[in-house]
Amino acid sequence: MASRSGSKGMPRDEREAQILDAAAVEFGTRGYAAVLVADVAARAGVSKPLVYQYFSSKDGLFAACAERAGSALSAGIADAMATSDPSFRSAATAVLDAIFTALEPRPHDWNVLYDRSVPRDSDAAVTARRHRATIAEQAATGVGSAFATAELTDPRDLAVLTRVWMNSVSAVVSWWLDNPDQTAAQMSARAHRVLLALTAAQ
Repeated sequence: MASRSGSKGMPRDEREAQILDAAAVEFGTRGYAAVLVADVAARAGVSKPLVYQYFSSKDGLFAACAERAGSALSAGIADAMATSDPSFRSAATAVLDAIFTALEPRPHDWNVLYDRSVPRDSDAAVTARRHRATIAEQAATGVGSAFATAELTDPRDLAVLTRVWMNSVSAVVSWWLDNPDQTAAQMSARAHRVLLALTAAQ
């Protein structure tokens, strides 16, 4: 654990990032409801008043974590979708690569975005929900494009397939969190093998 040093000797943006990194681990492993601002301060090695000075409240702290996590994930997914072949296997592997790359510095960011213990009407919940919606829209667009020429013409079939895809991604990320020795590159290679096996199965 870092030594308690307040804000001395470190630029504000670096100190904020340090606090957010600590918060992502706390929120991502224990959930919003179980975390106290004091827990985040202790992990970051700063005083609790400093956390309040930077983020005003626990809600503001979580909202900042969710904003950072969601922006990194959605930007990475957007880039992957823009540059990959529209076929399912190509697009899926590119998107998974982007997700692993975005999460590598802070794998628990995924759990932050999908934490259901956040008070529903809080700014924190609104921020996380907005980014979840963006990622869901990206998934629906990708699935619709990949299966545009398939027999799945019923919008509800595509909605089901989109849900299957998103839950599958969540499962893969969950496995990664249970196996933190794996790098993003190793996870990408593993996902490629699994997708190849699934799409090649008759």
